[in-house]
This record gives sequence, structure tokens and C-alpha cells, in this order.
Amino acid sequence: MFKELYSNVLSRWPLMRQVVEGKDGTGAEAMSAATRALRPRNEGASVARSICPYCAVGCGQHVYHRDNRLLSIEGDPGSPISAGHLCPKGAASFGLLTHPRRLTKVKYRAPFATNWAELDLDTAMDMIADRVWNTRERCFMETRDGRALMQCPAIAHLGGATLDNEENYLIKKLFTGGLGMVAVSNQARI
Repeated sequence: MFKELYSNVLSRWPLMRQVVEGKDGTGAEAMSAATRALRPRNEGASVARSICPYCAVGCGQHVYHRDNRLLSIEGDPGSPISAGHLCPKGAASFGLLTHPRRLTKVKYRAPFATNWAELDLDTAMDMIADRVWNTRERCFMETRDGRALMQCPAIAHLGGATLDNEENYLIKKLFTGGLGMVAVSNQARI
């Protein structure tokens, strides 16, 4: 009677399987049918290797995606820097990209305006380029005290912590050599 009851009803209850089979509850005996049916959220997804955007450490990330949709972002176990671990900010990368209130349009507030307006990216980039070029034309100093100077002290650049050495090299060459900026800095923490 007990064997029949166990095989029909009680065997579906994980606690009974543990008692009858003498197991410790850490293996398959602790799983219900619903638990066994669970699958990883990124099963069958494509994975892209990336770098966390938050600081200059450069922790590796696996970005899982399917059908042009982001599924999850996790630490890259193959990263020699982070070995699969992410700090709280890096672990929140998924939320940064998928939060429903994330801004996805360029916001612009004209001088003396009280409200923000949305601009398309091309218009915003053209405005920035025009302002940089006009400021350079207006403030560029070729000489000072009869000596060559070639500087534009009216424009500054503050780089982000996620820029790598190559990007910083190019920024330095473009902004100091090309535009003549004298105030080029970086907010990297390391």
C-alpha cells in the first residue's frame, strides 16, 4: 500500500523523496516537476563579449541577446581582469539599457528657455560641431608675445572613465594638436 501510495502521490513531493531515498536534499530529489522544467533565461541566446562601461577597470561582460532583444548581462568568466565578477554598478548594466524611463532622445534647452526640446541626433551633432568650430575660430591664439602658441583656451574636454589608452591617445591628438585645446582631462578613477 505504501509503495503504491509513494509511487503515485508522495514521490512527487520532494521532502518524501529525500526521506525514502535517504538523500540530503541537494540533488535531483529536491526538485519538483516545475523546478525541473525551468530553463536559463539566456538558453539558446547569442552572446557578445563586452567591457563594462562604468569605470576604467575594464571588467569583462557577456551580453546575451536573441532576436534583436537584450536578455541579460553577466560577468565574463574568461576575463583576466574580473574572472566573471561584476561590481554592483556593472551588474546593473542590464537595467541601464532596458529601464523603461531611460532617455533615448537628445534633450536640448535653448538659452533662456524653461523647457527641454527633443532633437534628432544629427541635428545635435551638427550644433556641437558648429559651436566647437565657431569657438575655435573666435578664440584661437596663433601667437603670444611674438612667439608661436597655437592654442584655443576657450574649449575644454573631460573624458570618461571607460576610455581606453588608444581612445585617450586619439582624443589628445585631435583636441590638442588639431583644435589647440589646452584643457584636456579625464575623470578616470584609476
